[in-house]
Amino acid sequence: MSSMGELTLFLGLQVKQKDNEIFISQDKYVAKILRKFGLTDGKSASTPIDTEKPLLKDPDGEDVDVHIYSDYAGASLDRKSTTGGCQFVGCRLISWQCKKQTVVATSSTKA
Repeated sequence: MSSMGELTLFLGLQVKQKDNEIFISQDKYVAKILRKFGLTDGKSASTPIDTEKPLLKDPDGEDVDVHIYSDYAGASLDRKSTTGGCQFVGCRLISWQCKKQTVVATSSTKA
């Protein structure tokens, strides 16, 4: 095993380490997307969450709850399902997604 130095990039996330803190951001990814769609002259908006407040574990809170829903009923024409998900920390929504399947497998196997 060898050390490659301090972690600065992981799965597309920028990682900055200071003292006992780790900061994760997607600044480079956001800038790339804005350039791709010609939106670099847009106005910025403030983040509605307090960025200086640490996320602490709630001793009375529940474990992380992830809800997944897949829709196969609406896939009768193109056989592509739609999957969505919400991720919560405690009772706070931290991310969500909804995506239609891009590829349909047409092979089958026999026992």
